[in-house]
Amino acid sequence: MTTGAGKPVLDAAEFEGLYLRLRQVPAWGSADRRGALNYLTPERVLAAAGEIRLGRTVSLAAPIETGLTPDDPAPAIHEMTGPPGNQADPGGLTFAQDRLGINVHGNVDSHIDALCHIMYRKTLYNGVPADAVTSRGAQELSIEVARDGIAGRGVLLDIPRLRGVPWLEPGDLVTGGELTAAAESQQVSVGPGDLLFVRTGHRRRRNEFGPWDAAKLRAGLHPAALEFIAERKVAVLGSDSNSDTAPSVAEGVETPVHVLAINALGLHLLDYLQFEDLVPLCEAAGRWSFFCVIAPLRLPQGTGSPVNPIAVL
Repeated sequence: MTTGAGKPVLDAAEFEGLYLRLRQVPAWGSADRRGALNYLTPERVLAAAGEIRLGRTVSLAAPIETGLTPDDPAPAIHEMTGPPGNQADPGGLTFAQDRLGINVHGNVDSHIDALCHIMYRKTLYNGVPADAVTSRGAQELSIEVARDGIAGRGVLLDIPRLRGVPWLEPGDLVTGGELTAAAESQQVSVGPGDLLFVRTGHRRRRNEFGPWDAAKLRAGLHPAALEFIAERKVAVLGSDSNSDTAPSVAEGVETPVHVLAINALGLHLLDYLQFEDLVPLCEAAGRWSFFCVIAPLRLPQGTGSPVNPIAVL
């Protein structure tokens, strides 16, 4: 089935078949709560440290925003709780203090989704009942699963670079074939335990043209591209968009990539990152893999966390 624009759309039966196929991939038993993080064995983390060649570090997070924009109707609140500098005690000690309130799951600020974030057909990942998430938070599969941090071999696949454009237009989608082609073009492999980052150019387009309603229109992955992810046993998936294209290309499912990644495969997703600082370093080094450290906040029962992933080249 296709849209009028010729985009491949999965009908309900096709999506159901894809969901069931991918749901069978995890093989860690009914008690598992870590999902694809199980691919990050100590041996793979140790091997990933060998990616460090230059000793350069770079953030993959966007600055937290506090202004109201079309894609951020509930922006972060950053307020000072201590005195401004001109009120400091001239004869003693004064503390500058502030606090932050932030919507963990939005369309602007960089964040990581926990495995409790997506409920599909009244279940969470690995068949955990949806009522494990209560008004007090997630009793299972919270972001505490990643409390010790996520470290491993990061790989950046740059789809605009593959196409020879600065960014993908909102509503465009990335196929599994393009992920394969990008890896071949960039001469980089994607394998078990890797932290895979897919660039659509969302952040660059936003920087140049200004914000738009990304909830309604954005570039992302075609749901079938998750077969590429599953076959290669990727541990974490991140994007400068939120991995899902909008409008959805799966009949009856608003965010099919989130359903397939989080609910079926047990993949922690990182949404709305920025790769504009990383790309020139990778190009200069001629390498698209690096050591990467992701440190979510300790939010017991949290459905996700603001995050600042650090690539180390």
